[in-house]
Amino acid sequence: MNGFVFLDKSEGLTSFVASAKVRRIFGIKKAGHTGTLDPMATGVLPIALGGATRFIELIPSHDKAYRAKFILGKTTDTLDITGKVTGEYEVTSNKSDVEKVLTGFIGEIEQVPPMYSAIKKDGVRLYELARQGVEIERESRKVTVYSLRLLGYCEETAEYEIECECSSGTYIRTLIADIGEALGCGATMTCLRRIMANGVSVDRCYTLEELQKLSDEGMLANALTEVDSFITYDKIKVSAPQAKRFSNGGELDVNRFGGKKTPGLYCVYSPDDEFLGVGEIDSEVTALTVKRVYVRQVTANG
Repeated sequence: MNGFVFLDKSEGLTSFVASAKVRRIFGIKKAGHTGTLDPMATGVLPIALGGATRFIELIPSHDKAYRAKFILGKTTDTLDITGKVTGEYEVTSNKSDVEKVLTGFIGEIEQVPPMYSAIKKDGVRLYELARQGVEIERESRKVTVYSLRLLGYCEETAEYEIECECSSGTYIRTLIADIGEALGCGATMTCLRRIMANGVSVDRCYTLEELQKLSDEGMLANALTEVDSFITYDKIKVSAPQAKRFSNGGELDVNRFGGKKTPGLYCVYSPDDEFLGVGEIDSEVTALTVKRVYVRQVTANG
């Protein structure tokens, strides 16, 4: 089987382990996830199977959306509730104060990645250094918060819930820590659920238990999304000779295609509507070069 599976990852699993479990359920040799979720986080985790793994970097949308809970008055070394407490502070902020501060984080903002992250420094993951008690200086990064709103709150316990739509690379733990700093009392994330990633909402996702049930019923194919149904670029249909050339990695003359074309990425199809892969038309609109050829792979069982 080849294609994408949209997993609703459960709490406590790393993205790598979750992908491995999906791979075993499908009996496929190769699998890869499109974006890491922390073990404590749940929600949308698109997973590519077989030949679809070569297309992960070509997914058109990389924006994300999350629902997160946090508590004011406490900070930790991991910026979430799983870490070691580094400070406890008096909370004088209320719902109105939180809502006012949230507006200041909408738009393009600067974020310093947390030490407990998968970013590499000199070939070493930051979280590996953090576990050794080493902290290094990190450069801030620009990210975009498209929307940020308060979903729920309890002023008595200083607990709040937010929903955030943001660009790829945004750390919600860091966002919450910065919100706490802006309020002057610190904050730490207590719960995180990704409700949208790569254009996929959580209501389209399957849990591991649901996938196993489909497997037991011989209906696992129902959970698969074809590569070209997820990698939704404009379509180009080529002739049989062109299809053969493209599949062998050769570039194609744009003048031989029907209709006006513009620079960019395209899904390429044979005369029989077989998906061949993704090609790119150059800025001069003279050639279609191969970005990825779709290679259909067999299952681990043969």
